[in-house]
Amino acid sequence: MKRSSHLAALLGAGAAVAALCLPAAAGAAALPGLSPFGGPVFAQTNDPSGNQIVSYVQTGSGLREAGRYDTGGLGVSIGGSVVDKLASQGGLTYDAADQLLVGVNGGSNTISVFHTFGPFLGLRRVVPSGGTTPVSVAVHGDLIYVLNAGGTGEVQGYYASTLAPILGSARSLGLTPGLTPPYLNTPGQIGFSPDGRHLVVTTKANGNDIDVFGISFFGGLSSTPTVNASATPVPFGFTFDRSGDLVVAEAGVSALTTYAVNGNGTLTERGSVTDGEAALCWVADAGGRFFYGANAGSGSVTGYTIGANGQPAVIGTTPTDPGPIDLAATSDGSALYVETGGNDLIDSFIVSPTGSLVATGSVSPELPGHTGLEGIAVG
Repeated sequence: MKRSSHLAALLGAGAAVAALCLPAAAGAAALPGLSPFGGPVFAQTNDPSGNQIVSYVQTGSGLREAGRYDTGGLGVSIGGSVVDKLASQGGLTYDAADQLLVGVNGGSNTISVFHTFGPFLGLRRVVPSGGTTPVSVAVHGDLIYVLNAGGTGEVQGYYASTLAPILGSARSLGLTPGLTPPYLNTPGQIGFSPDGRHLVVTTKANGNDIDVFGISFFGGLSSTPTVNASATPVPFGFTFDRSGDLVVAEAGVSALTTYAVNGNGTLTERGSVTDGEAALCWVADAGGRFFYGANAGSGSVTGYTIGANGQPAVIGTTPTDPGPIDLAATSDGSALYVETGGNDLIDSFIVSPTGSLVATGSVSPELPGHTGLEGIAVG
């Protein structure tokens, strides 16, 4: 496998040695003369013929491909979906503490766990997802939880260190199976509260609810979730702000709504705002100062601030390539990366001090003739 000596030096001797020991990546690229900065960016192709993770390094002019890695599983397309094949947020997630990258293989009912060395991946492990059609995954400490969209919707937990299933973690969401269109009625995302005490799942139009499970000392879940009606219809993607409030993209009226998460799993609405765009489904935190939501129906990304009282406010809207879906920002909030399902590109942006976005180009993770891009994470 060819690696750029310049890049390896920047990554450090330890990472360079580790990279040489990794299993061969499919189609890994050399990176001559590249000066990367910041952490790597990972995208998941969600290809039904063979799912892959494509890694990139950030440069002043956008992203450069660093490698391409088979997940050992298959992608999938949820029925009726057009630009968002998994109809979810969080199909790929990065755990900085343990340098783990975890992705879903919706077409083979598995998840793949990689160890990362800068933009390079190794030590792949593949385990069953505990249900059918996994679409979203979350990591907190030694806990991994996966959201399965098939049937009534199921969640399943694993210990990250061993990938052993967690006793008392398999739970049904009790959703109504077979509703149409499927992409609108499968669950949207799974995620941990910042304190690790709650596990949150959005149900989209299959109930218009936000389910909150309590997490036990050993990582298991409460027997049933606390079911909270969303402020506006179709709760989809979410993140958390610096105060620990839940920030949810609600697609029905393209609203961004914040909620306080109470100890008993109930939610208290803090504030909500609509952006006047279509199909606000995904939201990302950019360093705690700004938040960005992807509007699949409008081909745009909306920027927000959230006040001390929890009230979100729109600061501006930026056009993207067609069908923006999942998105991720650097931890310092300096750059934003947006997957666009209309033509399977990743659009790159620099975040200005005022929160406005400056485009720096696009890259194409999908191979010619393939489609289904879904899942993005920043190292």
